[in-house]
Amino acid sequence: QVQLVESGGGLVQPGGSLRLSCAGSGFTFSSYAMSWYRQAPGKERELVAFISSTGGSRNYADFVKGRFTISRDNAKNTGYLQMNSLKPDDTAVYYCKVVGRSSYWGQGTQVIVSS
Repeated sequence: QVQLVESGGGLVQPGGSLRLSCAGSGFTFSSYAMSWYRQAPGKERELVAFISSTGGSRNYADFVKGRFTISRDNAKNTGYLQMNSLKPDDTAVYYCKVVGRSSYWGQGTQVIVSS
């Protein structure tokens, strides 16, 4: 069965950093592009970042450009989202997803940015 498991969330002060991980199993991880989304309370889920299957192409939402870095290690079947210079508006549940497969979502990991 396909599984995506996020980890690495937590409580951090404004200006701090976190690295989120997304461990995939039950499918050929290296064959798929992946993305990160987030959803804040009362808000729509929004795309944060994208990375191609090989890691050769990356893209970011405007609100995280220059602060977040998406990466992957296909040998470990794991994707990452490095988040720096965090702001209170970054508070959300963060999800990873396999691009092109509507059912391939992780369970999410909570990020809270607060003083």
